[in-house]
Amino acid sequence: MTAESMTERVVAEPAGPAREAAFAHALDVLRDRRDEFEAQRYVSRDFIALLKRAGMYRASTPTEFGGEPMAPADFMSMVEQISAVDPATGWVASFGSSLVYFAALPPASQATIYASGPDVAYAGGLFPMQEAEKVDGGYVCTGVWQFASGCMGADILGIGLAGGPDTAGKPLTALVDPADVDIVENWNVAGMKATGSHSVRADRLFVPDEMVFVRGGTPQIDEPITRYPGLAYAAQVLAVVTLGAARGALDYAVEVGAARTSITGGQVKGNRSFYKTGVARAEAELRSARAFFYDTTAQIWDKAVAGQPISSSDTAMLRLAATHAAHVGRRVALDVFDLAGTGAIYDTHPLQRYLQDAMVPAQHAMLQTGTYEAAGAVLLGLDAGIPSFP
Repeated sequence: MTAESMTERVVAEPAGPAREAAFAHALDVLRDRRDEFEAQRYVSRDFIALLKRAGMYRASTPTEFGGEPMAPADFMSMVEQISAVDPATGWVASFGSSLVYFAALPPASQATIYASGPDVAYAGGLFPMQEAEKVDGGYVCTGVWQFASGCMGADILGIGLAGGPDTAGKPLTALVDPADVDIVENWNVAGMKATGSHSVRADRLFVPDEMVFVRGGTPQIDEPITRYPGLAYAAQVLAVVTLGAARGALDYAVEVGAARTSITGGQVKGNRSFYKTGVARAEAELRSARAFFYDTTAQIWDKAVAGQPISSSDTAMLRLAATHAAHVGRRVALDVFDLAGTGAIYDTHPLQRYLQDAMVPAQHAMLQTGTYEAAGAVLLGLDAGIPSFP
């Protein structure tokens, strides 16, 4: 594997107005192409390039390797804005945060990955974790790994390997060149269609030791972005997609409800008691969950910047805020669907995108209902009962 093969040479615009304009342009393009991405079931590589120009794929690259790490709240705000246009594309963009995992690699390996620039798109098909054959200098990997979101536009892929006593039970991730594996296009789902979360297949692929790391392992680079809890961040970036989906749905409800006339000639929807009350309650729920989410993020980021210890309770609070955001966002999207009435059942209705996609994040293992219990256990000083939690 070479840096040349891993990294498409797309460079972020200079920080400031040029990068902000690049992000605004990407949102405009997405409004035009989101139906295309949903129909083909993946986000096209040329659109990933637009997100690179907006700085999203250097947002978790350490400064040591030319990155411009963003505060998690700032990065997730961008993901939220994308998700308000198209949640599935927001899900793919959220993996711009996942380069924090690479900090567990030897510094020389990280230097190889970023040799052609800090703007690297990564996708991981990590489950089921496969038992690889350990050989001199690396691992021989065979198997099929599911849920490789964004794999169709990735520069580098990760595959999951089972850990052992030397990793404290934590799984390993092996980094591979997309050209060395097969993408099995089997992403047939009702929600998050455009994420292209296909499977990855390898047959006796050798991966050198220096390109294998413990997921959630000790960072070898010490910067604020590598001090921030990596697994919690992985849950957060998925949860914020639901906040964006709910915002997109709610904005649509307000736009429709503010219309002056009804198609039937009767009272407009927005002037009906149930509609006004429903919009108000949904707005309050969404803003409350969002405030908890971002406030908790800011508190823990301040600790990371200051180099202060981040406790298990701190990390559990991040996980709790993420789970809550995913579940509240899903409920808000469903409540808006209820307000919309019969017309919303059609595939072509604007709310279908938000509804179908908003149902998915809370189904993710990192955000399922059981993580409420796990967070409560940690806050009470008890065993979480879930591996790698918090």
